[in-house]
Amino acid sequence: MIFNQNKSTMSEFENPLLGYFMSNNGRGMHKWVDYFDVYHRAFDRYRGKPITFLEIGVQNGGDMHMWRHYFGDQAKIIGIDIDPNCKNLEKDGFEIWIGDQADPAFWEEFSQKNPLLDIVLDDGGHTMTQQINSLVALFPTLANGGTYLCEDTHTSYFPAHGGGLNSGITFLDAIKSMVDEMHAWYHAPLGSIEESYIANHLYSIGVFDSIVVLEKRKKNAPLLLARGHDGHIKNPPAMSHIDMRRAFGVPD
Repeated sequence: MIFNQNKSTMSEFENPLLGYFMSNNGRGMHKWVDYFDVYHRAFDRYRGKPITFLEIGVQNGGDMHMWRHYFGDQAKIIGIDIDPNCKNLEKDGFEIWIGDQADPAFWEEFSQKNPLLDIVLDDGGHTMTQQINSLVALFPTLANGGTYLCEDTHTSYFPAHGGGLNSGITFLDAIKSMVDEMHAWYHAPLGSIEESYIANHLYSIGVFDSIVVLEKRKKNAPLLLARGHDGHIKNPPAMSHIDMRRAFGVPD
């Protein structure tokens, strides 16, 4: 199916992140231009608040300064990179960790010191192992209402990064599986749903060109309500997901 729509992108004057990027004369940074729309959409509500923000992939440090400018001085900005040279950014007031994002042991150590994050942005090595291991380790550490953003997800189609269309082992394949688990209320054995962390905590998944945004929020069991009485069709006043499953023949 093909949709023909005129594409609208925020100008640098409407988007403070794009404006900062276009006028940057400091530390180096490089970005796909379309990313700035997604960043601002996902992160605007955190500005001016005492949040903890983690970026995986520091490189020259230009992004770190952009995020400081965007979120404000109340934000704690943490960076992770495998390059020890990035440690010199600590002189600018950032917390820098040096380690391999593909290593679960590294994340265990990091999470002991940083057990609660508001935002995670994965702009690291972009291999399947790196992206998946980071998501598995860090999504549980997000605060209620937190946001996880992984960029450059087009590498799920690159064999050089461990990807490949229909391979079943890519980051985007993992996201597709999370869509199913997010809806476990409607298909999984009833006794197992309380044990599903994703079903109970993944509020939304936004899939953009080369970016995935996950929003974490503690969820209640789905409940369908009816109000009003006019009309020729009478609906039950309330229906749980269990009632709906049984009405449509889904096994318990």
